[in-house]
Amino acid sequence: MYNFGKTQAQLLIVERGFDPVSPILHELTYQAMAYDLIDIQEDTYKYKAEDGPEKEAQLSEDDQLWIKLRHKHIAEVAEQIPKLVKEIAASKKKPDGKITIANLSQMMKKMPAFRKQMTEKKAHLHLAEDCMEHYSKNVEKLCKAEQDLAVGSDVEGVKVKDAMRTLLPVLLHPYNPPDKIRAVLLYIFSLSGTTTENLNKLIQHVKIEDQQEFILNWKALGVPIITSPSFFSRKPTRRDRSQEDTYKLSRWTPVIKDVMEDAVENKLDTKEWPHLSESPAAWNGSGAVSARQKHKASSQDERRTGSRLIVFVVGGMSYSEMRCAYEVTQTVKSCEVIIGSSHILTPTGLLNDIKALSKAPSKAPMETLTIEERSNA
Repeated sequence: MYNFGKTQAQLLIVERGFDPVSPILHELTYQAMAYDLIDIQEDTYKYKAEDGPEKEAQLSEDDQLWIKLRHKHIAEVAEQIPKLVKEIAASKKKPDGKITIANLSQMMKKMPAFRKQMTEKKAHLHLAEDCMEHYSKNVEKLCKAEQDLAVGSDVEGVKVKDAMRTLLPVLLHPYNPPDKIRAVLLYIFSLSGTTTENLNKLIQHVKIEDQQEFILNWKALGVPIITSPSFFSRKPTRRDRSQEDTYKLSRWTPVIKDVMEDAVENKLDTKEWPHLSESPAAWNGSGAVSARQKHKASSQDERRTGSRLIVFVVGGMSYSEMRCAYEVTQTVKSCEVIIGSSHILTPTGLLNDIKALSKAPSKAPMETLTIEERSNA
């Protein structure tokens, strides 16, 4: 942990093995879900229009609706987008009724000015429907097992005593191999490792005997895969979020959010997070600007002149962790939380990265540094 004197900033550096669970789970917020389930290349979403040709939508900072919705749960997104479409349609004096992609096309052909206004909304209507279709077909049942394994308890708060009993229905269902691999990994993570005999059975069941690296290579990140009497794995102490209002299939909170909240509240354990420069007496104190002191200033202006927390994840960051930076920034107001990494991970991309560790080149190529300032979202 680094501190930067007068600027009232902290830099926290963590490695990917710090939290292997978050980038593996099926996340149900809009951005994370879209990049996990839909084939989005270079931030470009391609979809089939009703009139035939394929269309593209750029998911970027220029898309205000994307910025507004990307960190919301898919249930909220699926509810909000049709409402936005109806509001615009109503402003054009169209009769009330169910708005579908098909009749939107007819409306857009008749109203040139309306066409430009609707393009962004229509793309997101397609994307949200695409996400929900994948969710209904394959993801919904998976999510319950994943959440139970990750959290260690079910929706009612009853502790999971037999993780294999939770995993077994996933293995018996005809899910695709990557989804089964993700479930097996969550099972292993929940136990802080398993026996060699049990692991071999799991690998045989998923039928990845020739691709064991998807699982075994996690040990290179310091994540226990095989239990060993000489290995002691200490899981981080988690914040109690049992009273928080969450969706049943989104109960897991990335570990990095606990760290972010502890950091801005000056509660980090210095034994686990030693300072590499002199620690200020009150990191989030006099340097922070509160809304009470400047009523006319926007919360974003206050954050820019107040404290700043920078979190760098070595080995890639997930979209759920990016969301956490945004959420903490919005909650704290006087502190801007920035998260960055060498690259952004999707579950599929992470599994491929893990597998590739077996044949990593002696001289790895330079990776692009990715910085995400969630306060601007």
